[in-house]
Amino acid sequence: MLTIRSILAPTDFGEHSHAPLRYAVGLAERFGATLHLLHVLPDVVPSGPDVMMAPSLPPQYYSDIEAASLAALKQALDPAWGEVVAVETSVRWGEAVEGVVDYAREHAIDLIVIATHGRHGFSHVLLGSSAERIMREAPCPVLTIRDSHV
Repeated sequence: MLTIRSILAPTDFGEHSHAPLRYAVGLAERFGATLHLLHVLPDVVPSGPDVMMAPSLPPQYYSDIEAASLAALKQALDPAWGEVVAVETSVRWGEAVEGVVDYAREHAIDLIVIATHGRHGFSHVLLGSSAERIMREAPCPVLTIRDSHV
């Protein structure tokens, strides 16, 4: 029998992320599962003609953006979507796919619910698909939700 005790819903806070969050809330409510909300912040890499001359960001920048992301995660769910038993929020730094897959492994996630942009053709080849990579590398099933506005 399929048991779903924990659901991971990664988000980048974009418009396309609302539908997967709504699905994740509905599934978490139905299964009585803990809903994990995750936002992965990209590492900031200084760039310029001379890396030694590139501007560096103050340490406060990192703590401020992490705190703002955590606050946004706490506001990401619409109460009209349903009631979830428990919600855990987390922010990580790094590459999005690795952040999602590593989090799923570390927290024994049973299901990942993620948005897909629905790219195809040349843009898919150029930009790749984070959702596709997560499906290949995740330690659990992945439900992809395509936003109807895409």
